[in-house]
Amino acid sequence: MNSRENFPNSRENFRNSRENFFSPRLNSGNQRAYFRSFCSSFHLKCVSLQRYSNEDMKILKWGFIGCGEVTEKKSGPAFAEVEGSSIEAVMSRSEQRARTYAVSHGINKWYTDAQELIDDPDVNAIYVATPPSSHATFAIMAMRAGKPVYVEKPLAASYEDCVRVNRISEQTGIPCFVAYYRRYLPYFLRVKDIIDSGQIGRVINVQVRLAVPPRDLDYSKPDQLPWRLQPDIAGGGYFYDLAPHQLDLLQYFFGVITEARGIRANRGGLYEAEDTVSACFEFENGLPGSGSWCFVAHESASEDRIEVTGSQGMVSFSVFNYEPIVLHTSEGSQRIAVPNPPYVQFPLIKSVIEHLQGSGVCNCTSVTATPVNWVMDRILGKF
Repeated sequence: MNSRENFPNSRENFRNSRENFFSPRLNSGNQRAYFRSFCSSFHLKCVSLQRYSNEDMKILKWGFIGCGEVTEKKSGPAFAEVEGSSIEAVMSRSEQRARTYAVSHGINKWYTDAQELIDDPDVNAIYVATPPSSHATFAIMAMRAGKPVYVEKPLAASYEDCVRVNRISEQTGIPCFVAYYRRYLPYFLRVKDIIDSGQIGRVINVQVRLAVPPRDLDYSKPDQLPWRLQPDIAGGGYFYDLAPHQLDLLQYFFGVITEARGIRANRGGLYEAEDTVSACFEFENGLPGSGSWCFVAHESASEDRIEVTGSQGMVSFSVFNYEPIVLHTSEGSQRIAVPNPPYVQFPLIKSVIEHLQGSGVCNCTSVTATPVNWVMDRILGKF
């Protein structure tokens, strides 16, 4: 159904390392060694470059598993706006929510059972918009049913679950895409252009800083906390929810991170999950980086910033606030404002749909998303 492009001098190395990469039962030392071997021998960006061809995909009829806030503000409208794509059905465990969402958005069908939606013959592609703990399960169900899947980030609640998803995608030949939509936004493409064009010279160091005050819901009783603060559902605390966007962008810019370690702590005492994280990491090209995340900071200490230091300058930018990009060189400082589309997932969803229709290639796959979970799990000491 699909075929891989030829990549000289790398296919044999990939064949030798693939079995280990897709195995979830490696110990921590072997995971590290095999992950480094895989990244070095067959760059993850290349693995994803495959042309998908299926006549049944010329018209995409999506089934949504989950209909929360993200589908309203970031992604949902895009599925209906791209040519050759529409929303056929929606599923929620809450009958009232599923029905209300379907009626308000003009969707033909609604379900309370994910398997029933996946089995619907009128649905030929699946969007998973549930909390991370169920991402792998629903993605695997969809691929085993022969239906491509687009999953909210992070791909799963653990690196091991990401490996399971990759293995099924490899076995079935069905693609799985992940909503790391910032790769496709004009704002971050401008940052990438500044770096790639050499405006700051050779990149020497990368620093990530994110500090935000607690949200009102963070003061809730343990049994009323939002799912993002329940590690068994989210994979961790806010770090596992927000850091993926930052770490994915950095690996999109500089290549895969192959070394990572960190210290996690709970300094605010509002909930059990970590609320403060410090980390250092190294990219496959030897570039060092570090990060600091605090989710119980005072409002005056709020910060959303990534700094990329080069031999001839520095560029800094935000990940969540989209503040103007700041470029420092010998010629002075420049603030660059770059607007994004109203629905921020639109460019990525358009690329996914074109990929499935056979008219383009989208590199935001489960394989290229997996390193994010590997890095986070290493930072949090999961293995």
